[in-house]
Amino acid sequence: MSTYQRPLALFWWLERRSYLLFVLRELSAVFVAWFVVYLLLLVNAVSDGAASYQEFLDWSGRRWVVAVNVLAMLFVLLHAITWFGLAPRAMVIRVRGRRLPPVQVVAAHYLAWLVLSAVVAWLVLR
Repeated sequence: MSTYQRPLALFWWLERRSYLLFVLRELSAVFVAWFVVYLLLLVNAVSDGAASYQEFLDWSGRRWVVAVNVLAMLFVLLHAITWFGLAPRAMVIRVRGRRLPPVQVVAAHYLAWLVLSAVVAWLVLR
């Protein structure tokens, strides 16, 4: 004898904002993986010489690659922002025996992100 299982709608995750964010955050892992593959392709092209790098740049300039990278960037931003929001629940940081307030944990994450982004921008644009 089997137990009753309530049918689940295909788009159940559209019923609540929290469900939608959960599904989008899970989907963002695919785009994080794309960024890793893209970076590895870039490193490979640079290591193969100027002609290979130029070929990579030409390929990267195609509309569909640019569109995928813009979409990936948005999903990676969603991934980072939602992780920063969850960080105080995942990390308990104690200073002098007291738990750091969640807003300070989140602020520290955003500050680290800002500093690292500034360092990367300085390295790339100098």
